[in-house]
Amino acid sequence: QVNFVVCQLFALLAAIWFRTYLHSSKTSPFIRHVVATLLGLYLALFCFGWYALHFVIQSGISYYIMIIIGVENMHKYCFVFALGYLTVCQITRVYIFDYGQYSADFSGPMMIITQKITSLAFEIHDGMFRKNEDLTPSQRCLAVRRMPSLLEYLSYNCNFMGILAGPLCSYKDYITFIEGRSYQLQQSEANGKEDTKYEQTDPSPNIAVAQKLLICGLSLLFHMTITKTLPVEYNIDDNFRATASWPVRFFYLYVSLMAARPKYYFAWTLADAINNAAGFGFRGYDKNGVTHWDLISNLRIQQIEFSTSFKMFLDNWNIQTALWLKRVCYERATFSPTIQTFILSAIWHGVYPGYYLTFLTGVLMTLAARAIRNNIRHYFVESPAVKLCYDIITWMATQLAISYTVVPFVLLSVKPSFTFYSSCYFCLHIASILVLLVFPLKRTQKGSKKHESVQPVWSKKLEEENLLQKNSYSTTNNSFSQKQEITCRYQALKQ
Repeated sequence: QVNFVVCQLFALLAAIWFRTYLHSSKTSPFIRHVVATLLGLYLALFCFGWYALHFVIQSGISYYIMIIIGVENMHKYCFVFALGYLTVCQITRVYIFDYGQYSADFSGPMMIITQKITSLAFEIHDGMFRKNEDLTPSQRCLAVRRMPSLLEYLSYNCNFMGILAGPLCSYKDYITFIEGRSYQLQQSEANGKEDTKYEQTDPSPNIAVAQKLLICGLSLLFHMTITKTLPVEYNIDDNFRATASWPVRFFYLYVSLMAARPKYYFAWTLADAINNAAGFGFRGYDKNGVTHWDLISNLRIQQIEFSTSFKMFLDNWNIQTALWLKRVCYERATFSPTIQTFILSAIWHGVYPGYYLTFLTGVLMTLAARAIRNNIRHYFVESPAVKLCYDIITWMATQLAISYTVVPFVLLSVKPSFTFYSSCYFCLHIASILVLLVFPLKRTQKGSKKHESVQPVWSKKLEEENLLQKNSYSTTNNSFSQKQEITCRYQALKQ
């Protein structure tokens, strides 16, 4: 963990140097690719030792598969190989070397690299094999129209900005950043006619980086002072379960899981700040010309802590992973997309049994929350005062349900997880089943909006996130015109 933090702080300084002295206006994309890759591999070697070779092996074999298989089927082979290689590494680390070690490990960066390998394989398949009319709007914006070189591929997978903690980014966005293409935004009137056009080639990330570093500092301070005093394991302490009342137990459940989140806030926000410091992560300008540096942000803390629905919480937690699951699995599934997506998410996270218990519980919670929202929410939105009361109640219920669901994710093993659930008499599991029996899910929009029947992360907001987080400014040699992508991005900013 110390190595991880030290390496990330070094990466932050390297990012500032990279943007200052290796700016795209001063050096070639080739040099930027080489330096970004070598720095990334050096950090990986320093942090994980020779285990870092797994990153190169996984990327190298995946690239070889892409070359020899061809664009028609390479996405399938890359998907199976990358996920399989990750799973083998997770199994050996967990069950052979060190079970229960919840610190930084080499399989963590491999999870991000696996996302990048599979995402790019599907994007190349979309751009070089599938017909344009068969693609969704997001797939058209993300489609890659030429095969990347080996250097570009390694740079995308192993660059120093994202090799340790990500986050995932689209290949086209990364290439746009490396090649230093100017960001343009066309503002349009409601009738579709162009009103203004302006270009700013080098927006400063300094304010965004400073704000995110402040969040990192506060999150780390909270983790070092508060988290240690509120261990999640205390929820299954025999004396606590025997003596504490139900309200006290549920309150401690909430605060202990809330206290467990700042370490994720710290790691993901620092990773975002590193990318921004290098000049990467710029999403665009709004209609007032204000810059937004959240293109690859992985969480929205305020929305997480004040979420009033299960879906809202997960929509704002680990955002890039949710988008990856949607891109490579949910929208491409030929049957049971919900089941397939949950299975992929569980496999990708690792081989601890607690992960699977969390995802199985999450299915019930998701469906129950959606059933309640669809059937009763409209009765409480007319009056502001009534809606406020409804929001407070749903906030409390959401925080409790999230905490209840993710306990196995933290405890990892089967026995302590079942100890916790049995001590609660599986109350929320039973309540969710009863809700589904009383309030069946609506199926009227199944044909046109299949997202409605999935888990919360990939529900209604998918199309919005689709445009907001994934559409790329960049173009490749045979890509769509830059104007089309600018329009796509501008529509996202308007949302």
